[in-house]
Amino acid sequence: MHIAIIGNGISGITAARHIRKLSDHKISVISSETEHFYSRTALMYIYMGHMKYEHTKGYEDWFWEKNRIDLVFRHVDTVDFESKTLSFSSGSETLNYDKLIIATGSAPNKFGWPGQDLEGVQGLYSMQDLEKLEEKSPEIETAVIVGGGLIGLELAEMLKTRDKKVIMLVREKSFWNGVLPAAESEMLNEHIKEHHIDLRLETELDEIIDNGNGSVKGLKTKSGESIDCQFVGLTVGVHANLGFLKETELEIDKGILVNKYLETNIKDVYAIGDCCQHKNPPAGRRPTEQIWYTGKIMGETLAKTICKEPTKYEPGVFYNSAKFLDIEYQTYGTVLAKPEDNVESFFWKHPEKNILVRLNFEKESKAIIGVNTFGIRMRHETWDKWLTDKTSVEDILIDLPKANFDPEFFATYEQDIVSHYNQTYNTHLELKKPKKSFFSKLFN
Repeated sequence: MHIAIIGNGISGITAARHIRKLSDHKISVISSETEHFYSRTALMYIYMGHMKYEHTKGYEDWFWEKNRIDLVFRHVDTVDFESKTLSFSSGSETLNYDKLIIATGSAPNKFGWPGQDLEGVQGLYSMQDLEKLEEKSPEIETAVIVGGGLIGLELAEMLKTRDKKVIMLVREKSFWNGVLPAAESEMLNEHIKEHHIDLRLETELDEIIDNGNGSVKGLKTKSGESIDCQFVGLTVGVHANLGFLKETELEIDKGILVNKYLETNIKDVYAIGDCCQHKNPPAGRRPTEQIWYTGKIMGETLAKTICKEPTKYEPGVFYNSAKFLDIEYQTYGTVLAKPEDNVESFFWKHPEKNILVRLNFEKESKAIIGVNTFGIRMRHETWDKWLTDKTSVEDILIDLPKANFDPEFFATYEQDIVSHYNQTYNTHLELKKPKKSFFSKLFN
């Protein structure tokens, strides 16, 4: 059986690897972005000089031939689902398949702004985006980032390392306040400004101005302000990358619609990763989730369905992580910007540092619902178990050192967190004494 996979991101490559582990099927991975799989989250570090492209590859170049995974460096132009044929934009060449996995990822949003297609206006999603930015960088004195998400802040950080003036336009009243509670969002507002990024809240793009030669020379905001700039980064979210599939019989809404087995409406055709939309998402999950680890789980799950037996997509406890400039962020479970009525939210922040913990739990049972942590690394498997078991927040607090994943000899804050909880809720919790590590015993 020949399995064709369109897309060589984390979803497609994980599917290919696990299909190979489970079978001897012929596997072809088709992509026109790069010949080899690389870590998309490392694009910023290539630009900043911390890594080279070859450092971002997940596997050595010989890995693919050794594991009999054919890499096809082509752009898929059309899919004929009836004859099971892929046609490439390079000419008359085609590829036939028995089963097709669509893992085409996502693409940056554009909302019809005048000038949005000028040279010097782009997102940051692909290797081609990075190459365009690198080529443009010598001309940039001032860059404007439109949008207040993770990619926007990464792009701002990248440009600051090249000593560019960076302005961020954020429509909302506070950075990422549609995702984060107010305290976390406000902390990030200040942290962004501390890094000499000109953060302008409640400001929207109206149009991008042409210099007369097809390149950006500035923009106007909806309030009428003009800003001179040589670069505009559009980071206002992403959408499923499905342009070549829009006029086909494939059922598409915001993404390719799939069932719990990641099957589409067409026999032997599947969709995974950023480009898919779950008709009936697992409890507590969104129909679309553009997250690295969910794409990985989908790839593993689909490999089992294709090679062994139908396997439901079950991502488990929600998890995500990111880095906001100098602040590491993790979230587990459900922490909404505004908690629901039956949810109590306990919050502790260090008085001087950007270190913060928020625990959300049910008011009556005190069962944990979710956690946000900034500046403290937490152990994934510990929080996953506590959330799965619906552990009481007070049982978690007395055992909180178990979840700490910071390096040895880092300052710890569990006692401060528990003391603040006791003060807030008039309780008398005491931390369990953690077992000392070998090095702690040696130096204490």
